[in-house]
Amino acid sequence: MTFSRMVMATCVATALFMACNNNDNGMKVIEREEEPDIYQVKDEDKAMNNAIATARQSLGIFNTALKSGADSLQSFSLKVRYDMPDGYGEHIWLNEVSLNDGVYTGIVNNVPDVITEVKFGDTVTVNNDRISDWMYLANNKLRGGYTLRVIREKMSPEEKKKMQEQSGFIIE
Repeated sequence: MTFSRMVMATCVATALFMACNNNDNGMKVIEREEEPDIYQVKDEDKAMNNAIATARQSLGIFNTALKSGADSLQSFSLKVRYDMPDGYGEHIWLNEVSLNDGVYTGIVNNVPDVITEVKFGDTVTVNNDRISDWMYLANNKLRGGYTLRVIREKMSPEEKKKMQEQSGFIIE
């Protein structure tokens, strides 16, 4: 299982518990049959907007790690925003990411909820301006994953623990 698919699968079990409590933590959980749940926060969510800004500002860290070829670094993923007709955006994870001449290529790693521009398994190219997050594992520790961390912070201690146990990697 790829890293980002693993993250989403980890959140599925947790989200089933969270769905009953989603009004008090600022998140809405959309449960999908046989697909990972989707976590939504309001466009005005300051923590999420800061996470996206941090991810964009620190993209150089991701690029350096991606280009390094180090065996201890793995599961490189990007989160990309696709615009929806209503003006909002749907954020989709890409895995098997590569970078050539400033353009990223990756494989769509989750089934979109609304957009039809891409589908699971498509190979796509993206520029920096559409990236909303990045992540990889370094010696089994999460690097990046800023939006994931925001979602995690909105979870109860029990949900965080369950996510940690099911993910198999360390979120510091």
